[in-house]
Amino acid sequence: MTAILAIDIGNSHTQIGLFKDGKLSHSWRIRTDTKLTEDEIRFLFYEMLLDAEVKKSEIRGCILASVVPPLTHTISKSVYSLTGKRVIVVEPGLKTGIVILMDNPKEVGADRIVNAVAASTKYPGGSIVVDLGTATTFDCISPKKEYLGGAIAPGISISSEALFLKTAKLPRVEISKPLKCIGKNTVDSMQSGIFWGYVALVDGMIEKLKEELDFKPKVIATGGFSSLIASESKSIEIVDNFLTLEGLYVLYEKNAEPLIQRQK
Repeated sequence: MTAILAIDIGNSHTQIGLFKDGKLSHSWRIRTDTKLTEDEIRFLFYEMLLDAEVKKSEIRGCILASVVPPLTHTISKSVYSLTGKRVIVVEPGLKTGIVILMDNPKEVGADRIVNAVAASTKYPGGSIVVDLGTATTFDCISPKKEYLGGAIAPGISISSEALFLKTAKLPRVEISKPLKCIGKNTVDSMQSGIFWGYVALVDGMIEKLKEELDFKPKVIATGGFSSLIASESKSIEIVDNFLTLEGLYVLYEKNAEPLIQRQK
């Protein structure tokens, strides 16, 4: 048995996946914390391997995508210290198998590239990937495996927090689906505006993106709020919570052999 570690460092949470013989067997979601030390991170990963009943010697390799630069190096060093395997970092120069049709391909976030790789592999007829995390990203991938671009909007949690911080009397509220759209009190009214307003934003953006595409895309949602928003979205067809981790595994397989040869 061989195992691969896939790590997706997001602004709010970090998702870790363990692939055993090509299949995702375990996943963990932890809070992204730039104050964690290398020792603390190494201990966290040690506990995860214990949980999965995987020995350090069974780890064949590791791959990491990050939108939090201070943690990229720290986690890479911690994982190398624990497993003895150098971490492949998703960055310009990595083989992806997709063509990035952007004005400056190097400025596209690692998470968006990974999602595009996963989508082009799992949904080859062309797709729109909606990643509902701290920010909400919309990415268009053609049937020819071209990353066409997309859009970035404030995430639902950012929007909710801004409403609390920038008003004098409105409270901080839980992000959840309200029973009715017409709120009868302040909290219900805020939850309605946040939830239904965001569903409308997602559906509206997807329809606008579709107008500019010359193919019929599959619409996939991923990220922490994907299930919540997809429950009422008219446009989201599939919720794929492990899309990014699976994209990381695909990228590892595309790029691992040269790295393994250098480590020998």
